[in-house]
Parts: sequence; structure tokens; C-alpha cells
Amino acid sequence: MVKIAIAGDVANEIFDALVASNKHELVILSRREIPASSMIPGVSYIRTSYEDFNQLARALHGVHTVLSFLVTQDDPVSMAQKNLIDAAVQAGVKRFAPSEWAYSDLKRVLEYTLFQPGTFVNYFTHPHQSAKHLHTMELFFNFEKRKALLVDGGDNDRISLITVRDLANVVVQAIEFEGEWPVVGGIRGTDISVKEFIALGEKIRGGTEFNIEKVKVGDLENGTWETSWVPKLDHPSIPPEQVDFLSKMMCSSLLLAIHDGALSVSDEWNRLLPEYQFIPIEEFLAEAWQDKA
Repeated sequence: MVKIAIAGDVANEIFDALVASNKHELVILSRREIPASSMIPGVSYIRTSYEDFNQLARALHGVHTVLSFLVTQDDPVSMAQKNLIDAAVQAGVKRFAPSEWAYSDLKRVLEYTLFQPGTFVNYFTHPHQSAKHLHTMELFFNFEKRKALLVDGGDNDRISLITVRDLANVVVQAIEFEGEWPVVGGIRGTDISVKEFIALGEKIRGGTEFNIEKVKVGDLENGTWETSWVPKLDHPSIPPEQVDFLSKMMCSSLLLAIHDGALSVSDEWNRLLPEYQFIPIEEFLAEAWQDKA
């Protein structure tokens, strides 16, 4: 058993997996007051502004691992996380997982890993919920409407897919891993080409061909691309007046990221945890879409 501090807006699937393991002492650091009705028995809650270094260091006393989920878009210089890292060093924390899950400037006095899980396959069950907490949204592969947006010439681009449950389980096992954490911590559920994934979608959705529209890289980069549809970012945190703009920006960013290979991740944690069996994405999606129109 170790003491784990979770900072920021908790990734609930991971939190649930840690609670279910019943192996560790959990501490939640939060900027806001947590209502008593929302508290989990056996979990400690500490309110902090992330600006008081000494308070943070005291809160992290005796902590073995920090999992950071601090939101960074409102903190462009990541001051809150920098303070958290410094406080972790001061408190003698052994391991730290940064909020970006892709951070390259941590003090090596801390053992850290950049958890890189690729893309959640749960998004491709939208509008049907396939995880307890993850809010699904429409993406460029729309299984419901049997249509997709692709980069022109990107049929062989690759994307790594993983279920939220697998990510949560791997994080729990990583905390219990007795060896040294790898700096780059790829978690590869399934690595598949765009062409293969579309074929899988067509098979799962009854053999019907998807309506595919292709967009040139230059048009995506310039923001001048036009298609008959754009996947909508349906999320309660997005103001309605910004949905159209952010939806198009997010779609182009993700398509370009896939084309650049940024969403095909490495397999460091697969190799360190060879006995862990990932849920096959075909099995997962087939079950999610069974008996769906």
C-alpha cells in the first residue's frame, strides 16, 4: 500500500479503479470545497490554491505517487503544476505523473512517466454511453451515421485505440510496479491503420459502406477546408457560441495529428506489464453497437 495524491479535476475512471483496488491511501487535492455528500469514505480531501508552496509540501508529506490532472488551458505557463512539482520534490515524493501526460521538463529527482494512451475507443460508441464517466462526443469517424472524414492520402495513417477501463487498470498496475517508471509511458491497446479502422466500422455496422470525405492537408492547416459535416463538440464546458469554431478547430487538429503519427503511441507499459490483457477493440465495439439501428 502507498499513499497517492490526485491533483485537479479527477479522471473518474482512474479514481474508481484505484478505489476498487482497495490497496492504497488516496488524497484528493482540490481548489474548491468538496461537498460532504460527494466524499468517498476512506479518501482524504485537502483544499488548496496551488499557489502556496508550503501548504502543498505539507499536503504531500508521506505521499509516494502524485497523479496530476490539472487543467492547463487557463494556466499557459503551468504555474500550478510547477508549484506542485517543486512541492513534491520538497516533500520527498517518489513518483509523479504530469497532467499533460506528455511533459518533458520534469526534474529527474522525481521518478515520472508520461502516460500516453492514444485515443479512447469509447468515443466511437457516440451517442451511446460506453463508460461510467467519460462524456462521449462525435468525432471524425461517426459510427452512428456511418460516415468519416479522412486526410487525403492518409489511408495508411495509424491510430492507437484503448478503452477507458484499460487505461485505468494500467495506471493502477503502474502504481504497483516495482521497477523504475519509463519516462515515455506508451500504453497501446490496439494500433490500427485508418483504412483498417473504417473497414472494421463497416463490418460492425452491418456491412454498410461508410460515406467518406477526404480533406487536403494544406486546407486543414489553413482552416479553409469544407465538408458536408463537422463533428460537434457536445460538451457542457463549451459555451454554445463557441461550439462551431472549436469543433472545426479540434477536428482539423486531430486529423493532422493522426497524419503526423502523433496518435500512434509506443508500448512501454505493454512490455512492462506483459500479463495484462487489453480488451480487443472489435469485441468492444461489436458489443457496444449490438442491436443498435
